[in-house]
This record gives sequence, structure tokens and C-alpha cells, in this order.
Amino acid sequence: MEQLQQFLPIILMFAVIYFLMIRPQQKRAKKEKEYEASIKVGERVITKSGIHGKIAELSEGTIVLETMAGKIKMERSSISMEMSQKLNASN
Repeated sequence: MEQLQQFLPIILMFAVIYFLMIRPQQKRAKKEKEYEASIKVGERVITKSGIHGKIAELSEGTIVLETMAGKIKMERSSISMEMSQKLNASN
């Protein structure tokens, strides 16, 4: 019983860390994966590096982004979910 009381604060600390840090990050990653899978050709997006453009082509793990400077091939994971959703909500 005394040993349990010694380890209880450590166990509670790990539980708090899990629910406040790890679990929200897992949910966010899941939402980003769902967003990456739901993008369509013609949709306007912003990349994580700040490039604005319209999706010209889609393939398994990459996209072709049409920008004012030309077409750029990028990974799907480079699209920023938050900034792209704000951009599409404002139009």
C-alpha cells in the first residue's frame, strides 16, 4: 500500500501529460491526414511554407500546385490545413 502511494504522483503526472499533450496531438494529426485525403483538383490551398496556389493534379502522395510563378510538385503533407481552410472560408 505504501509503495502505491509513492508511485501515485508519478502515475498521475503521466496521465495528465497524456490527456493534455499526447492525445490532442494525435487528434490533430488524424484531422490533418483526413484533410490531405479530402483535397480536390481546383481547390485553393496554402502550403506550410506560405506558397499560395491552386491544385492542378493529384497523385498518391504528391500534388502539382499551380502558382503565379508556374507549377510546383509537392508532397501532400506540405499543405497547411488551418491556413487553407481560412483561405477558403474567406471566399
